[in-house]
Amino acid sequence: MFKPPMFVEKREELIHDLIHSNPFGTLISMVDVEIAADHLPLLFKPQLREKGALHAHISKGNPLWKKHKAGQEVMVIFQGTHHYISPSWYASKAEHGKVVPTWNYAVVHAHGTLKIIEDHDWLLNHINEQTDKNEQHYETPWKVSDAPEKYIDSQLKGIIGLEIEITRFDGKWKISQNKNRQDKEGVVKGLKAEDNENALAMSKMIEDIIE
Repeated sequence: MFKPPMFVEKREELIHDLIHSNPFGTLISMVDVEIAADHLPLLFKPQLREKGALHAHISKGNPLWKKHKAGQEVMVIFQGTHHYISPSWYASKAEHGKVVPTWNYAVVHAHGTLKIIEDHDWLLNHINEQTDKNEQHYETPWKVSDAPEKYIDSQLKGIIGLEIEITRFDGKWKISQNKNRQDKEGVVKGLKAEDNENALAMSKMIEDIIE
């Protein structure tokens, strides 16, 4: 990932927060001689290993679990807030017109090594944790134990667990840091006028860096 210095983000708390808030990631790996991309909900475990670990599961039909090499390096991409930035929002447009469109975004690449897990208890605990996390906001949360035990056991036989021990993070926050105060303020105003979730979230990120 191309990372001009002004866009590099190394603050652990921001990187962790982006992953927790955007847990549906893209796992990039090599399967045989081809690049593979798997889109998965992941559980981030910052307390495991030195830099944390990611837990997920895949179908046994996915060739990744059979064809990976022990200790294979992988990368998981977590996409955070992003939005199109119109040049018409910049104060500079009225001054000299030398402006072009761009796209603002925050993204984390988590690099690590892949471990395959086939243990029944690990898988059951993982599915319980994943389910409880995603059901907690509902009035009547569904629990794994709501389904027949034999049915759950049969489902577990069809999946494989993944643990990725994180070795490093690459964080990139491209949020108009290269613009002057007036242009930043213009972008914030333009984003707020868009009135959608991503636009409002990006406007808040830019407001936080305006000096």
